[in-house]
Amino acid sequence: MSNYLMALDQGTTSSRAILFTKSGEIHSMAQREFPQIFPQAGWVEHDPMEIWSSQLSVATEAMAKVGATSADIAVIGITNQRETTLVWDRHTGKPIYHAIVWQCRRTSDVCEALKEEGFDELIAEKTGLRIDAYFSATKVKWILEHVEGVKEEAEKGNLCFGTVDTWLLWQLTRGAVFATDYSNAARTMMFNIHTLEWEQAILEKFGIPKSMLPEVLPSSHLFGKSHASLLGGEIPIAGIAGDQQAALFGQCCFEPGMVKNTYGTGCFTLMHTGELAVKSKNGLLTTIAWGAGGKVEYALEGAVFIAGAAVQWLRDGLRLIDDARETEYHASKVDDSEGVYVVPAFVGLGAPYWDQYARGVIVGLTRGVTQEHLVRATLESIAYQSHDVICAMLRDTQIELKEIHADGGASNNDFVMQFQADLANVDVLRPDMTESTALGAVFLAGLAVGIYEDKADIADQIKLTKRFEPKMDAKKRLQLIAGWDDAVKRSFGIAK
Repeated sequence: MSNYLMALDQGTTSSRAILFTKSGEIHSMAQREFPQIFPQAGWVEHDPMEIWSSQLSVATEAMAKVGATSADIAVIGITNQRETTLVWDRHTGKPIYHAIVWQCRRTSDVCEALKEEGFDELIAEKTGLRIDAYFSATKVKWILEHVEGVKEEAEKGNLCFGTVDTWLLWQLTRGAVFATDYSNAARTMMFNIHTLEWEQAILEKFGIPKSMLPEVLPSSHLFGKSHASLLGGEIPIAGIAGDQQAALFGQCCFEPGMVKNTYGTGCFTLMHTGELAVKSKNGLLTTIAWGAGGKVEYALEGAVFIAGAAVQWLRDGLRLIDDARETEYHASKVDDSEGVYVVPAFVGLGAPYWDQYARGVIVGLTRGVTQEHLVRATLESIAYQSHDVICAMLRDTQIELKEIHADGGASNNDFVMQFQADLANVDVLRPDMTESTALGAVFLAGLAVGIYEDKADIADQIKLTKRFEPKMDAKKRLQLIAGWDDAVKRSFGIAK
């Protein structure tokens, strides 16, 4: 067997490549940030060519660091920022507009109009989602209606739509493969998660020609091979999953009721529900977890839009810190947040509130509030938002939560992990390998090509590094949650 499994982890603010061994150990990693584009308030874009060039460069860099050739790479798995929308020319491969990022709120008014028409019932029934500017469908509609000449080209069959995975797969195969996986398709607001087909009624509503859409395949599947000119030889590409579903797989949450929380730019909690698509009554999304081994499995998801991004705001916006790693030190210097709550609804609120007109607020300021209190309150907001989502999951499923599997950048912050355990009143488990998203991508890829026999073989690779046990008394926990609930309500509808 070749020495390495390569994960291409294309995120919201950076592209990474990681070379893993079969046992899940990292042998090489490279990362490159790329520019965020903000044309107007609430709008977020990326340059598609920056996404591709940064991803290719880190792949070659990760290989160069250990002297690996294409012959040393057994398989490639792709995981990606979801919902971000790209449209390009089928013949030239040239993007016709910037990628519209999942955080972008430019189509909020369109979404509100669709809700008023009652179209949300069809969307929920077919896609498991809610009508929101977060998802891809209204972004595609916006491009078709606002970029000159694009609608006509789309109707002629000359354009391709894809989420980031599809764009990378297209580039890696030099246009030979135009496809996505079930997990990414499920986030477009155009895919029927029950029939596993693009939903014609939705496409007609948004004026999106079916010819624009990629083929949808299982997440663990041989999609194709990288073009020999890119990485020195052809390498099988056999795993694709949206970042949050990949993290669920990477955390080995294979049984119904298992929960993982990824603490990244946003904060995303998923509960595996097996082959049953649970319809949420509490503001959550029903989504496809993955397709593997001839089965399609589902999950409940709660998306928090701003988590680690709130720490970036402390650093780049308020300049209270120089490095994100300083936050744990500042938070530990005070006993509490001095009654301060930070609600980082900078781009609206996701689950379980779904208020796209909410905006960030700071509640409880006094003259006694210091830098340390603000930093602590910002870190606490990450755990509070996740707790809201977890409570909604428990109401939907009536399952008793036993533990939370944590991963992502902020999971390395012991303060956040302990506060999360205190709020949820269950243990939080952090694995030795917190790169669960990338790991999930290579697990899916390895499963497709026979590197792993089955899920049990994959689960044997995971090692626990730390368990955070709840320490907070019930009275204090309830008081803090009540204060948070009040603060969140104050953020509602500000931008309306």
